[in-house]
Amino acid sequence: QVQLVEAGGGLVQPGGSLRLSCAASGSIFSIYTMGWYRQAPGKRRDLVATISFSDGSTKYDDSVKGRFTISRDNAANTVYLQMNTLKPEDTADYYCNAHVATMMGAVLDKWGQGTLVTVSS
Repeated sequence: QVQLVEAGGGLVQPGGSLRLSCAASGSIFSIYTMGWYRQAPGKRRDLVATISFSDGSTKYDDSVKGRFTISRDNAANTVYLQMNTLKPEDTADYYCNAHVATMMGAVLDKWGQGTLVTVSS
């Protein structure tokens, strides 16, 4: 099995910064992509950013471009999301996602448990 463990959420004032991390573990053969999605109360879960573990290419939602940076540590099977200049509208549960191939030959789409980010004064 594959597990994702997220960390780094919390309360921050507008204009502040937070760094999220998500570590994948278990029966992993390779990771294709990892990313972050977020879901505000009463809204759907939307893409924030993704990164390819093969070539490092990234994709961002327009609302976070220039403020958020996604990065990865291939050796640690970990993805990070550096969030700067946070706004109240960034408040949401942030979910890590990983698209992985397992040792048993399966391809899985895994989700973390979510970490709450609250931007408020």
